[in-house]
Amino acid sequence: MRLGSAPTAVRRLDGLAAGGAEVWIKDEGAYGDGGWGGNKVRKLEWLLPDALRRGRDTVVTFGALGTNHGLATALYARDLGLRAAVLVVEQPLDEHVERQFGLLCRSGASVYRTGTKARTAAALPVVLAHHAAASGGRRPYVFPAGGSSPVGVLGTVEAALELAAQVRAGELPEPSHVVCAVGTGGTAAGFALGFALAGLRTRVHAVVVNDTLRLDEPQMLRLARRTSALLRRRGARLGPLLLGRGHVVVDRSELGPGYGVGTEAAGNAIAIGGEHGVHLDPVYTGKAFAALLASARRGRYGRGPVVLLRTHGPRP
Repeated sequence: MRLGSAPTAVRRLDGLAAGGAEVWIKDEGAYGDGGWGGNKVRKLEWLLPDALRRGRDTVVTFGALGTNHGLATALYARDLGLRAAVLVVEQPLDEHVERQFGLLCRSGASVYRTGTKARTAAALPVVLAHHAAASGGRRPYVFPAGGSSPVGVLGTVEAALELAAQVRAGELPEPSHVVCAVGTGGTAAGFALGFALAGLRTRVHAVVVNDTLRLDEPQMLRLARRTSALLRRRGARLGPLLLGRGHVVVDRSELGPGYGVGTEAAGNAIAIGGEHGVHLDPVYTGKAFAALLASARRGRYGRGPVVLLRTHGPRP
């Protein structure tokens, strides 16, 4: 099942002074033919068909008030005739979050404002029982926040292999690093695995933006290995994979006060991106670009090139 058009474009940001490293973007935000775009849609391409294959008619997932993943799930599930339920925890309110939550509430999904992770865990059995009863006893299909299960990560593996094909086609040089925001770890895990499968030496610079989950290199590599095991179970013939220390470089320097709280550095990065025609958001991609610029100024990429994954995917 395809929910978007590939490949997403890559382009160099000409005229950007970044410590001598060439800076490129891969415009993942353009991916998605429905009401939302970006890396969330890549994961849903695998998660929603899996729900249909298992005969489920309701999907249940989680996020914060301004959840991109929850919104994308609600919209694409609706398009496929599936019901969606989203349990959301609180986050600091600003115009961006209020807009996202409003879109979620108008998406047709059942939205449960549970407030905290503990209350979400307590409410989940009740929510599942309610939706199972409404579906004649069929259990809902549940996937984690961000869609970051091994099934969902297959979508970001595909995106990494797509980037590797663009390198082979001469559309861009092999990057030294790809920079992505990390809210649940699935995108970083998928790109690390995809690069290993493609034989690229590219490292994933994983910029943590969420302080409510454990997000470190061992966790992301473990998710990558679980995804490779899933591929093998489904018949993929994979050789030995080099997935070890250093393949994912975890960076918490731009987290700021916590998830969903903007920072001055992210605001400056958003302004710089705008000067180069790159639309970023304050929760994810603004912080990722801020980390990229800071690392480039310190010479951590050498001459690069370095690629920013622009994963923000709003639609008019």
